[in-house]
Amino acid sequence: MITDLIRSELPRMSDSLRKVGAAVLADPAAATRGSAAELGRRTGTSQATVTRFCRALGLESYQQLLLELARERGRSQAAPQDTALGPRIGPDDPLEHVIAVVAQADLAAMRHTAERLDRDGLEKAAQALSRARRIDVYGVGGSGIVAREAQARLFGIGCAAHAWTEVHAAETSAALLTPADVAIGVSYSGTTREAVDPLRLAADRGAFTVAVTGDPRSPVARAADVALTSFSGETSFRRGNFGTRHSVLLIVDCLYARVAQLTYERATASLALTAHIAGVHTAGRPRHH
Repeated sequence: MITDLIRSELPRMSDSLRKVGAAVLADPAAATRGSAAELGRRTGTSQATVTRFCRALGLESYQQLLLELARERGRSQAAPQDTALGPRIGPDDPLEHVIAVVAQADLAAMRHTAERLDRDGLEKAAQALSRARRIDVYGVGGSGIVAREAQARLFGIGCAAHAWTEVHAAETSAALLTPADVAIGVSYSGTTREAVDPLRLAADRGAFTVAVTGDPRSPVARAADVALTSFSGETSFRRGNFGTRHSVLLIVDCLYARVAQLTYERATASLALTAHIAGVHTAGRPRHH
């Protein structure tokens, strides 16, 4: 939904754009009844600021914003139980409300990520990963968890992938990359030094670079050949990277599935060779030597 997209993008906007976004979120219906110039006057900004706000959302014009708001209003009238929840969880809300709010936020973030995912960029990244001699994945904190997940999935289909969650080790590895390699930097803010610095170094070494980030205008995105953008499913108690995990993993899954498809024989052979391992350990049987 467009209001979910606005909430996701608002923290990265300038003060003047945030004023426009806050006004739209406060009363979406009022926004649909006026012009861009009227919205600019109501928010103490200008028509040009409203136009920039629309473009910051990836919309072509104010008219497209009005159309998206109207569509969302129509969906809310058809299914009010799905859209009236909002992102807030109060201290006295029942458990069912908590579950519904969190699920709705995550589903909306994943839907926005899928709808706005750069298809050409994803394909370029997957093609490079399928041919790579070596793959580095950089990230710390919550992004480090995603980096390790990406490494595990790619490694499982026969890719020589390594996750680096400490900046010195990451930069050491990046310095040894070549044009035959790929480096992925994971950072929701796009400013995390532990992802940005090694990704820049990898680019200097000629490696193909990919950024997975919540901000397509961030340093990590600018350092990359391809930037893939995730959206945050924010609720009470979950802001920024705490609300983006599922949408980031959606991007990782899309990359993984496409690389597996592009390397079908190697991927299926690798999966077949390792399929028994989890079952052996789960059953508690001894390993064969």
